[in-house]
Amino acid sequence: MDKNRKKEGLLERTAQVFDLPGEVVGLPRVELTGRGELRMENHRGILAYGQEEILVSGGKLLIRVRGSGLELKAMTGDELLITGTILSVELE
Repeated sequence: MDKNRKKEGLLERTAQVFDLPGEVVGLPRVELTGRGELRMENHRGILAYGQEEILVSGGKLLIRVRGSGLELKAMTGDELLITGTILSVELE
């Protein structure tokens, strides 16, 4: 296990012990509005991009968004917005 993975595990456990929201310690926060919009905070970048699938790094988690007409509408260093017809969101 590398140093970054150990740190992420410690942060996750700290959030659980102190009953803190995950986003306080840098865990990704995903908000889905209907089938047309997904917002994500605390991402670590786009790993794959296409109109039917977008793969986003959430640090310890991979977030796979599947659908049709998917588009990365906006992205900053820690937030992103995906639009289109979202059929599924998978956490790996």
